[in-house]
Amino acid sequence: MTHIACSYITRNDLYVDLVQETGIRLSNKKSYRLNTITTVYEQQQMKIYGEVDKIKDRVASLNKPYIRPIVRGKESKAVEFGAKVNKLQVDGISFIEHLSYDAFNEGTRLESSIHLHRKLFGKCALHASDKIYATNANRTYCKKENIVTNFIPKGKQKEAHIEQGKSMRAALDKEKGTRLEGSFGNEKNHYLLQRVNARNAITEKCWIFFGIFTANASYITNRREKAKEKETKKAA
Repeated sequence: MTHIACSYITRNDLYVDLVQETGIRLSNKKSYRLNTITTVYEQQQMKIYGEVDKIKDRVASLNKPYIRPIVRGKESKAVEFGAKVNKLQVDGISFIEHLSYDAFNEGTRLESSIHLHRKLFGKCALHASDKIYATNANRTYCKKENIVTNFIPKGKQKEAHIEQGKSMRAALDKEKGTRLEGSFGNEKNHYLLQRVNARNAITEKCWIFFGIFTANASYITNRREKAKEKETKKAA
């Protein structure tokens, strides 16, 4: 990839010089593409000649220069490209708490997620999330706010609380594993989020929001229909 890109960019050096020398006015789209090509060239030059070990804000695509490589550590996909979303889910309904094209540590978003929950629904008493959220800072915050989590406790626990804690964590883990994790696959496979075909950052963000909101609408509709069926059976 590096050699191909460098070869492509090197051939365009003459074009860049020609534009600068003659003062040709380019369209906004072509000017933006030219600036992107120049940025890629500069980044790869610094990497090749050892000026930097890690390229900050590395451009991974000429068509979508706003996306960044995000290391996921999965066996199937070690690196992914595209927007990263921190999603809050309440009773099966999903909300985007934070979206960014840059990599970020979702473990730092717990407190802001709780604030969003309280803004929308009021009190938050239970919270389930992945292990990355179980930091000391998040543990302290949840303890202070009397929020029960699925975090594995540290240190020695009182015998009277051990079994109760295990049961609560198991219930929270089940909800997270079935509802939250299941919603990701549902949104990707049925609401066009597996591969977002938008052409720029704004339309891609809209695509993601509409995909999740449409999944919410479908979920709410199905739940209402089931509730009506139960009422009908009771009335019969």
